[in-house]
Amino acid sequence: MAVDAAYLMQFVDETSFYNRIVLSHLLPSTLWDPLPHFLQTWLRNYLAGTLLYFISGFLWCFYIYYLKLNVYLSKDAIPTRKAMLLQIYVAMKAMPWYTLLPTVSEYMIESGWTKCYSRVGEVSWILYFVSIATYLVLVEFGIYWMHRELHDIKPLYKYLHATHHIYNKQNTLSPFAGLAFHPLDGILQAVPHVVALFIVPIHFTTHLGLLFMEAIWTANIHDCIHGNIWPVMGAGYHTIHHTTYKHNYGHYTIWMDWMFGSLRDPLLEEVDNNKDSSKKAE
Repeated sequence: MAVDAAYLMQFVDETSFYNRIVLSHLLPSTLWDPLPHFLQTWLRNYLAGTLLYFISGFLWCFYIYYLKLNVYLSKDAIPTRKAMLLQIYVAMKAMPWYTLLPTVSEYMIESGWTKCYSRVGEVSWILYFVSIATYLVLVEFGIYWMHRELHDIKPLYKYLHATHHIYNKQNTLSPFAGLAFHPLDGILQAVPHVVALFIVPIHFTTHLGLLFMEAIWTANIHDCIHGNIWPVMGAGYHTIHHTTYKHNYGHYTIWMDWMFGSLRDPLLEEVDNNKDSSKKAE
């Protein structure tokens, strides 16, 4: 129908607007303007994702390893430059594939296959925030089980997720490890963001923002600093995940781990470690 086509064009216009903002500031128009819309969108996502990864990673490392040295982490807990460069190398190899997922999701939205809507004004503010909350619950549930199965199904762990788990000690984890995955592993863990589009109505730009916030969030949960803000799945919880391999699979919160019996609290872990140290000293 003409009305439907006109409505879907709002999504195309919006993605074209984002493409122009990013690409016109980073590349000569002769390089990107002749490309089909899908490729322009992928190039925009790739360049924006890469910039976000480096900017968030470098700023966070500068803050915790230089400005706040010995405040949050002791010098011997800081990963080596070699470890961080390896993490960057792995992430950069995967980045073209990571950014293909939001490009595909934007294509599906532009085609009218999802429940996305274009303008916030199309729904009430109450419904807008309820839909975001529902979306995040679905994403949290999906990422938890995807992550858990990447551990429990041995071939998936061996051929995909083990690439990320070579960083298994405090002095090998850094904000740059947040996207250091096998490409398929990273895509699988982001798929719940796309699946949720078919279940709950969500504002288009909000969906894109939440998807790209993943880069900042994953940098944060790999810095080994325990924020201790309930019920947030902070770096203290995620560091335990990297050392035990069988706890704290959640993403934003600890709720799924609490519900499904895989939660391990970093404060209790610290108490247990102190008890063990005392017994050894005796």
